[in-house]
Amino acid sequence: MMPPLDAAPAGPAGSLDDSAVPQAADPTSAPMLPTLPQVQALGHGVVDWGIVAVFGIVYLGMFLGGLPRLKLDRSGVALLGAIAVIAVTGMTVEQAARAVDLPTIVLLFAFMVVSAQMRLGGFYRAVTHRVGELPLSPAGLLAALIGVAGALSAVFSNDVICLAMAPVVVRLTLARGLNPVPFLIGLACAANIGSALTLIGNPQNMLIGSVMLLPFAGYTWHALVPVVLGLALLWLWLVFGPGARGLGAASAAAAHPVPEHEPRFDAFQTVKGLAVAITLMGVFLFTDMPRDVAALVGAGVLLLSRRLHSADVMGFVDWQLLLLFIGLFVVNHAFETTGLAAQALAWLGQQGVNVSDAGPLLVLGVLLSNVVSNVPAVMLMLPHLQGDRAGMTLALVSTFAGNLLLVGSIANLIVADLARRSGVVIDWRTHAATGVPVTLLTLAVAWGWLALQP
Repeated sequence: MMPPLDAAPAGPAGSLDDSAVPQAADPTSAPMLPTLPQVQALGHGVVDWGIVAVFGIVYLGMFLGGLPRLKLDRSGVALLGAIAVIAVTGMTVEQAARAVDLPTIVLLFAFMVVSAQMRLGGFYRAVTHRVGELPLSPAGLLAALIGVAGALSAVFSNDVICLAMAPVVVRLTLARGLNPVPFLIGLACAANIGSALTLIGNPQNMLIGSVMLLPFAGYTWHALVPVVLGLALLWLWLVFGPGARGLGAASAAAAHPVPEHEPRFDAFQTVKGLAVAITLMGVFLFTDMPRDVAALVGAGVLLLSRRLHSADVMGFVDWQLLLLFIGLFVVNHAFETTGLAAQALAWLGQQGVNVSDAGPLLVLGVLLSNVVSNVPAVMLMLPHLQGDRAGMTLALVSTFAGNLLLVGSIANLIVADLARRSGVVIDWRTHAATGVPVTLLTLAVAWGWLALQP
C-alpha cells in the first residue's frame, strides 16, 4: 500500500536507534525548510491541495470534453491528470498501477473484441436491414428498431450498436419517405435504456458490476421491468407525445445519405461471435466464474481465426476509452488519499443525507452524469456506496440519465455525428424535446420499481 502522504520520511537502513542519541546542534546551519506535507492549510498539506487542483482540472476537462486551447480530449486529460498526481505525490508507477481495477479493464477489452467480431461479420448491418424490410407501418418500424437496438445494446454495448445502426437507419427511412430524426433519436435513447439491462451493456455498468461484485442474474432481474417499461415509454412519446414529430415527413435536407462502410454479412463469423456471446451470457447467469476471466477466454477464442486478422479486430477496440478508465482510476485514488471525500460524506451524514439511499443517489447520479459524463460520475461515487442495492440503483440511474441531454451519452453524440454526415440535423434542442421527458419518465419508473423492492 502507498504510505500516507503526510508521513515523515523514514531514516536510512540501519539507523533505527539514531533518534535515541542526542545530536549536537550546528550553529552555522540554516533553519531547515519544512517538507511539503508539513505545510498545513485548512488541515491538509500542500500535497493534498496539489492533488485537489489536479482533480479539479481533470473533472473540468470531463465537463468540457477537453481543456481550452489544448488539443486534448477526455482521455488525454485523464492521462495527463494521472501523470500529474504521480509527480505530485511521489507514488511509484507500481503504486499507480495498483489503483487501476484490472478486472474492469479486462472485461471492457474482452467485450470490445466480441463486439468487433460481430461488426466485422456484418451482423449489425444485416439485422438493421432485415428490420427495415419488414412490412410495417412507420410506428411499427419505430417499435421494431427500438426493440432491436435495446436488446442488442444489453449484450454488445450501446455505443457500438449506434455506430453500426445509425447510417443504415438513415438510408432505410429515407428510402421509405420517412423523417429519419425520430428514428435516430429513438435509436440513441433505446440503446442507452437497453444497455441498462445487464452488467455488460455499457462501460459504467461493467465498472459497477466489477468493483461492487454484483450478481449478474440478480441485477438483470432487478433491471428488467424498468428497462422494458422505459423502451415502451420511449416509443409512446415518439409516436403520441406532445413533442412528437411526424414519422412520415421526410427531410429534404437529408437527400444524400453517406455510403455505408459497414462490412457485409458473413454467416460464419457471425455464428462464431454469437456462439461466444451466448456462451458468455450463460456463464455469467448460471456460474460463479469471474466475468473478466470468462470474457477474456471468449475474446481469445475469437482472435483465433484464419479469416479475420487480429489487427483488424484490434482496430475496433476503443483504446481511448480504456485509457480514460486507467487515468481516472489513478486520479480518483489519489483524491481519496486526501480524506476530503470522506470528510464531505461525514458532513452529509450529520445532515441526515446518506448517498447510498435511493433518493440522494438518484439526484447525484443524474446531476453528475450530465455534468462530467456517466463514467467519470460513477467513478466518483463508487467508493462511497455500500450494498448491492446501491450499486444496482447507480447502474440504472447513471444509464437512464444519459438520455437527458445530447452530451449526456457518447451514444447520443455518435448518432448526431453520423446523422450530420448524412445531412440530418439533430441539435441539442431536437434531442431535448424527446430526451428530457423520456429521461424523467424512465427515472420515475426506476424510482417506483426500487420503492417496491424489499
